[in-house]
Amino acid sequence: MDVVTSYLSLGLRLGRHVDGLVDAYFGPLELAEQVESEEPRDPAELVADAVELLDELGGAGLEAQRTRWLRAQLVGLETVARKLAGEQVSYEDEVERCYGIRPQRVREDVFAAAHEELDAALPGAGPLAERYHAWREGNGLQGKSLAGVVESLTSDFRDRTEALVGLPAGESIEVDYVSDEPWAAFNYYLGGLRSRIAVNTDVSLTPTFVTELIAHETYPGHHTEHTWKEELFVKQRDQPEETILLIGTPQSTIAEGIASLSAEVLLGDDEQEVTASHVAGLGVVYDAEVSRAVQRARVPLEDVPGNAAFLLHADGGSAEDAHAYLRRWGLHSEKRATQSVRFITDPVWRSYSTTYTDGRRVCRDWVAGDPSRFKRLLTEQLTPADLG
Repeated sequence: MDVVTSYLSLGLRLGRHVDGLVDAYFGPLELAEQVESEEPRDPAELVADAVELLDELGGAGLEAQRTRWLRAQLVGLETVARKLAGEQVSYEDEVERCYGIRPQRVREDVFAAAHEELDAALPGAGPLAERYHAWREGNGLQGKSLAGVVESLTSDFRDRTEALVGLPAGESIEVDYVSDEPWAAFNYYLGGLRSRIAVNTDVSLTPTFVTELIAHETYPGHHTEHTWKEELFVKQRDQPEETILLIGTPQSTIAEGIASLSAEVLLGDDEQEVTASHVAGLGVVYDAEVSRAVQRARVPLEDVPGNAAFLLHADGGSAEDAHAYLRRWGLHSEKRATQSVRFITDPVWRSYSTTYTDGRRVCRDWVAGDPSRFKRLLTEQLTPADLG
């Protein structure tokens, strides 16, 4: 069995133990059927398989960049297997080995400064948290209005993405509305250049959030990346490693970096005006200038969940401690804090939260406003280490 097929098998076998580890698989059906028919392999054996594959990779005769990419992926899978086998791995080491970037705590004075900026940006009087909740949770889109805005934004962003970075011929998406999930939205990549986008209606979906969500999950975010990589690597170059999408690997850091940067790359300073045009006539209160000021002020607060994860997994804090931290520094509502704690305590997702902020940071620094560099992220096998 060649190293790439062994890599696919390792990912699928780990997925038998960790529900959700395999985010998508559209590779050889017979391989998936073979793994499914086996007794789940002992985690210690999977550690040995990962170590053996890492040893074999250098002599496999693959091009240098492909080898580097696979090596980074295998280090992540080896770490997942070691944790399954009962090995104690620190939170910082887990994140670095799985996602390619060592996590860093953010000083709370950074959050305090963001609170001051938000206080100045938000209208009205009264406690900051209450005004922030009103801005973030109020005037949410629901029902037919939500579906209509999602449809119109998706069509608009598809056209803009086609003009900016191109799209593979024949790609498509479908949208479902769901509830009782730990995330706001999810891209289920189906293969064949198709995605199913699940939108969680448990949280308030304001116009600003819906704009960012659509760019993140569809154009030019997850769907665009997955379709380009299927088209280029799987269909044109016969590199089947791109037929599996694995949580717990640097692949996720790049994917979330791309997606988190998508609205900024696609819309630039026009994001609020574009959003306003799509909700016009719906009776939803939307102030583009206030939205712009609030979005800029709250950027540092995106690191609050990362600090909460440190509190839980490195400092020995409780879920209640993390919940209170998110309420205080992240200005989360009760419901949103509960959802966030659910995410960072989930065995699969607990270290994943770092991919949003760290991925966005390294991708933004590397792209530096250049659409051609953003397209390279969409169309090349790059790791966080490649981005410096």
